[in-house]
Amino acid sequence: MAIGAPSYRVAAGHPRILLADEATRSRLKKVLDSRSPAAGRFQDQVAGQLLGRRAYAFQPWYAALLFQLTGDTRYASYAIEETDKYVAAEEEKISRNQRASVAGDSYLEIGQIVGNVAIVYDWCHGQLSPEQRARWVAYANNAVGNVWNHTGAKWGTTVYPWSGWSVDNPSNNYYYSFLRATMLLGLATQGENPQAQRWLDKFRVEKMEGQLFPTFNRDLAGGGSREGTGYGTAMKGLWQLYDWWEKSTGERLATRTPHTLASMAHLIHSTVPTLDRLAPTGDHARDSSAALFDYHREYLMVLQALFPDERLSGIARTLLEASSVPQMKNSFMFFADFLYEQPDLPARPLAELSTAYWASGTGQLMMRSSWEPSATFANFICGPYTESHAHRDQGSFVLFKGGWLATDANVYSRSGIEQDEELHNLVRFEAGGATIKQAYGTSCTLAALSDQRLFTYASARVTPSYRNPAVLKSERELLFLKPDVLVVLDRASAAAGTRRVWTLNLPSAPTLAGDTISITEGRTRLDVQRLAPPGLTAELQSWPEARKGMQGGVRVDVADSGSAGSVFLHVFSLNGAVASASRSDAPGQTGVQLRLADGRNATLRFSTQGSGGSLELRAADSSTLFGGALPTGVTPPPLFVN
Repeated sequence: MAIGAPSYRVAAGHPRILLADEATRSRLKKVLDSRSPAAGRFQDQVAGQLLGRRAYAFQPWYAALLFQLTGDTRYASYAIEETDKYVAAEEEKISRNQRASVAGDSYLEIGQIVGNVAIVYDWCHGQLSPEQRARWVAYANNAVGNVWNHTGAKWGTTVYPWSGWSVDNPSNNYYYSFLRATMLLGLATQGENPQAQRWLDKFRVEKMEGQLFPTFNRDLAGGGSREGTGYGTAMKGLWQLYDWWEKSTGERLATRTPHTLASMAHLIHSTVPTLDRLAPTGDHARDSSAALFDYHREYLMVLQALFPDERLSGIARTLLEASSVPQMKNSFMFFADFLYEQPDLPARPLAELSTAYWASGTGQLMMRSSWEPSATFANFICGPYTESHAHRDQGSFVLFKGGWLATDANVYSRSGIEQDEELHNLVRFEAGGATIKQAYGTSCTLAALSDQRLFTYASARVTPSYRNPAVLKSERELLFLKPDVLVVLDRASAAAGTRRVWTLNLPSAPTLAGDTISITEGRTRLDVQRLAPPGLTAELQSWPEARKGMQGGVRVDVADSGSAGSVFLHVFSLNGAVASASRSDAPGQTGVQLRLADGRNATLRFSTQGSGGSLELRAADSSTLFGGALPTGVTPPPLFVN
């Protein structure tokens, strides 16, 4: 499709947004008439609002939706009254040449605010007076115009320039709010607003065609967001725009980039085996613990609605039904359960998915021993560091079994925005007592990846993540020997006077015994044995004592200040999976001999200076399960097991 020639239509009459699609209108009416639990919760919420209850974050368009589906004008009257109050309050500020409220926080809420004005305008159009329509359109035009003209933004006769934060960055959560306001205003007022076509062109041609699709196709292979699993959930709003645009205009946007469908797999794999938390990547300001929330439920539900015939949608249904959020918990999210309820969507087993997933665009490698709740789960990070809500965590990993064992210490912060290297499980570099920071705009390179029945192996070159001549080498190789063993080798070298500090963040204080770190969380015991370098001392640091705003967590540091480069070799054993581990080197290689509790034996060796190595894995009867060089090159795991 050529830029400037999108194929879409806008209905001549109202409603134009979403409900112009007769199939959608009929489906929602049927769901409402059936009084399903989701429909009942939503309708009761709106009815309560009309009776004077003030539900948190209630949007007037919820009432407008019920007006469209039931014809009850009480809903329309409420939606119009509440929206008009807001517009009038904004007009009062503008008349005094003051900045309107919608401009707050760099126009972050414009999608919600102007989006509501546009939806109520469209769905209650016949109940609005000509004077109300004119006022609402003038206000919305002013607000949306200010977003896209940040240097000349004006309220009344006063210019209020603002930063223009992320107006041209499709990978940032603000962008989707800007798109929502622009798209909905254009659709709602087409033919009645001289600027409506400008907004439609801005949305469809300039932003979607010219920016978002090319960016996602280039940068976000494998789905997800570089902002992480916290702020990245804002993409749920983008999925809704894809859906509403298609229902409103007949044009399908969701398949213009494979990122959309891939994001369903990305979130499923980011969810821990107990289906109540996610791998805690990036900032998590709303809830630092990365608990599964209503937003993640909506994220998957809208994708299911966009791809109802995909296997992934049935798998997502199974995950949600078994998760900690089988329905929306917060009343301001009830609308999503109602809008996207699909009782006829067939559920499919989680076990149809592979147990590993690689998203090169976000640099996330998720792996687990199985899809059972008791499984071991790990997330390894090696990719681009290009968003403000991302962390300096390239080369780090987290480990979960029943609960967090090795984790991102940001989960214990009040703010949820602690981004420093010390909070992540990696090798950091210190010069003059200060940590050398990973540099924004860089990327870790995944040099090798292979997921096989018995193990998952990955090799990461973290060195490019630093723009500091003091960091000469930072490389990590990780072997997940399924189901409960992790072997991690780090090669780190730096300029004279620079310490290499191997760091592990734990939920509570461990027991230290020589070169072994042990901790028990719930029913899971983790033992971490350091085989190289010998003779170093592990130091414990309580996070609440080290930094204000931290509510828990303990950091273990093992520092090497020797003049030569460091080779750290650690074996992670869950619930006694490793019976014994001992050094087993070869010329030019640092290795380990493992005797496993299930009778298997493994000899694993890594190149001491270069990369790669060898693995010999034997069954209890000494038959060879795997023998040869560690895989080279990056082979992404298949999406499904068959």
